[in-house]
Parts: sequence; structure tokens; C-alpha cells
Amino acid sequence: MAIWDFAKNAGKSIFGKAEAATPAQPTAAEDSARKVEALKNELRALDLDSSDVHLTLRGDTVKVESRGADRETMEKLVLAVGNIDGIAKVEAEMPDAVTPVFHTVQKGETLSAIASKYLGSANKYPVIFEANRPMLSDPDKIYPGQTLRIPQEG
Repeated sequence: MAIWDFAKNAGKSIFGKAEAATPAQPTAAEDSARKVEALKNELRALDLDSSDVHLTLRGDTVKVESRGADRETMEKLVLAVGNIDGIAKVEAEMPDAVTPVFHTVQKGETLSAIASKYLGSANKYPVIFEANRPMLSDPDKIYPGQTLRIPQEG
């Protein structure tokens, strides 16, 4: 089982605030279940959810399990849940032994600069963009703290 670190205070905010109308505070288990459901909804919106995907939340760490997902799908699942505000770590078992390459965006970086660093040419930024779809909708919409998947050239 591998563990990836993410910027806990960066990313899409999907958890919202606890319901103000409820008189009692939710238990830790109820809060965790609510957050897991929000994560599953986010995966559904990205067409990454299936009945085979199982998420477990412990504090700010999500464990992602799927028996049927291929390597690319598992990497996208890790990124989709890791790039959520409030998530600091993601645990997952990858289908093969090659460790995926992830990059955390720094202030001022562009996909072109990242492509130049990892793929040898700024003109290869579409390769990184495509590897991170559907999480990225536009190559210009990356932000500091976001973690991107860097595809292995074959």
C-alpha cells in the first residue's frame, strides 16, 4: 500500500459546513460517512466512480480500494480525492509495481513548464493535461498545491 501526500488546505471544497439546523453535533462516524459520500459524489461527477470503488476516511487520510481499476484509473482516483480541501494523504494499492509520478504545482508554474521538466519539452503540456482529465477542464486552470499525474512515456 502506497501513501501520497497532498496539500491539505488546497483543492476543491466539497465538505461544506456541518448542518447548522441540527441541534446535536454529528458523531465522528456520522461526519466521516458524510465526507465519504461527498467524495463519492465528486467521483461520480468526474465519471470515476463505480460499485467497485471503496473509500475509507480516517481523519484527513483517505484509503482508496478498487479491484477492477487499471493503473491509470487508480492514479486518477488518488488525484481526484487527494486534490480536495481537507485531505492530506491518500493510501492506495497500484495494479503494478511501477511507482506513479506526481507533481505538486508551485506558485507561477504552468503546464508547459512542468512538461519541460518531466517530458523534455514545453510543447508536450497536452500530454499532462490529458493525463489529468477529467479533473482538469482547462490547461490554464491549475493552482498552487494541486497535485498532477505525470504520465510515463512509453
